[in-house]
Amino acid sequence: MRHLKTTVHPDLQHLDDKIIFKRNTARAIVVDGEDILLLYTERYHDYTIPGGGLDDGEDMIAGMVRELEEETGAKNIHGIKPFGIFEEFRPWYKDDADVMHMISYCYTCKIDRELGETNYEDYEIKNGMKAVWMNIHEAIAHNEQTIAKSEKKGMSIERETYLLHLIAKEMI
Repeated sequence: MRHLKTTVHPDLQHLDDKIIFKRNTARAIVVDGEDILLLYTERYHDYTIPGGGLDDGEDMIAGMVRELEEETGAKNIHGIKPFGIFEEFRPWYKDDADVMHMISYCYTCKIDRELGETNYEDYEIKNGMKAVWMNIHEAIAHNEQTIAKSEKKGMSIERETYLLHLIAKEMI
């Protein structure tokens, strides 16, 4: 799979002598015309691509399908193809490590337009997450406004907005 980008959080001056926790994630890129299936998160006021962490020993594609079904209620997932890898180094706030090295494996796929039931985790419910079909250009503009003006923005918005720009350029 092609490497898209590697980012290092601005709070990390160096990685020397740091304990690094590696987290593999899988993300699903689903487009229909100029619409893209995204997750709106009220807490962070942003749009993100469905996906999340893989369970120990879980196959990458199986994890992507699981996350897509849980977060959006997607049905009839098919036509899965690799899109690219996005790597991030971020501060980690748990005692077992100093830095998280998150590797996002992104795949494109097709689904039925109508979504079914979601199965959100407690923190996703508390954050006000919901699946939406959104015009990709409107989602990019929204996220760019959040980056520029919002105190609520999360650490993932730069990754998500970069990916949305790349998807719009290559797939729309």
